[in-house]
Amino acid sequence: MYTEQFLPEIELRKSKIQESLRMTKADAILINDNANLFYTSGRVFSGYTYVSARGEIYFFVRRPVGLKGDNVIYIRKPEDIPSEMQKHGIPLPEKLLLEDDSLTYNERLRLSAIFPNAAISNGTPLIRNVRTLKTPYELKLIRESGTKHAMMYHRIPMTYKEGMSDTEFSIELERLARLHGSLGIFRIFGSSMEIYMGSLIAGDNADVPSPYDFAMGGAGNSTSLPVGSSGMLIRPGMTVMVDMGGNFTGYMSDMTRVFSLGEIPELALNAHQVALNIEKTIAGKAKPGVAAKDLYNLAVEMAEQAGLSEYFMGHRQQAGFIGHGIGIEINERPVLAPRSKDILQENMVFALEPKFVIPHVGAVGVENTFIVTRNGVEKVTNCTEEIVSLD
Repeated sequence: MYTEQFLPEIELRKSKIQESLRMTKADAILINDNANLFYTSGRVFSGYTYVSARGEIYFFVRRPVGLKGDNVIYIRKPEDIPSEMQKHGIPLPEKLLLEDDSLTYNERLRLSAIFPNAAISNGTPLIRNVRTLKTPYELKLIRESGTKHAMMYHRIPMTYKEGMSDTEFSIELERLARLHGSLGIFRIFGSSMEIYMGSLIAGDNADVPSPYDFAMGGAGNSTSLPVGSSGMLIRPGMTVMVDMGGNFTGYMSDMTRVFSLGEIPELALNAHQVALNIEKTIAGKAKPGVAAKDLYNLAVEMAEQAGLSEYFMGHRQQAGFIGHGIGIEINERPVLAPRSKDILQENMVFALEPKFVIPHVGAVGVENTFIVTRNGVEKVTNCTEEIVSLD
């Protein structure tokens, strides 16, 4: 299932899950969400990971064929799991957790019927909480992703050609990302958001409300995916905000930079500087023990003091956060929002994105990925944060 070198990492993740299972007095969790399969096995497969509160971790695999390992057990259907457990001496659970937040109703019914004598509860919060604190290996992959992400962003100005539409520019940047090693997938928890490899938003398209909780949405090219570039021509006096996800290692980094064509108004330039000031101030305050909501409130206060509240995190429609956790998925904990209960802890990873939307100009601001360290935060997406001219 995984290489010998990866075994210590799997054991570490298993121990974290098992500790949480024992704290909740659950016997086991059965996992089949792709992000959590990847977390528990180091790869995506069709099947299930079974983690008990004590003992081994088992992989019940349907596809692909050929996976090997002492704990790999092939099944035709999930109904085979109990008999295979008995065959391998694995006790049947009395209290079992399932991923209720990602299972369909029918999948939930089917898995519950397989374990008729078990009390079933929702295990999604448990596994997401475990994933919040990254291991040293995960942090290494996030740093690698951030480095490749920044290398790709350095080439953005050279990719622009006069007369491009925002969609044409976006396509070229998607290609650029793939050439730098992007896996081309943007994993999101839940079904409330859809996006491709990220978004590129120019001019007034930044002020088009989105059905999603984004600072700026964009109309998109179809009502079936109403977000991002809309096909508009990039004209002088506009800003172009590039917010491409950086999945280069299976672990995401998130970064936004702003570009401009021609001269842009002083209001936009000032708002961008305020965004940089907010980022610097929050990065200086963020450390273990700090409440995420306090960082959000600080950002809102700074935007208000600058007289820019009406443009902060959107104009016609404003987002309700300034940062979000990141890892295998783009929307993990912690969340920097007014009602967040998250408290920063060492080895959390979050993207911080103070942004403004200036009508008739576009979006300005910045986004970077930070790792929470013992004494503060480490920025892993390092490249120019000033507005870069495309001229």
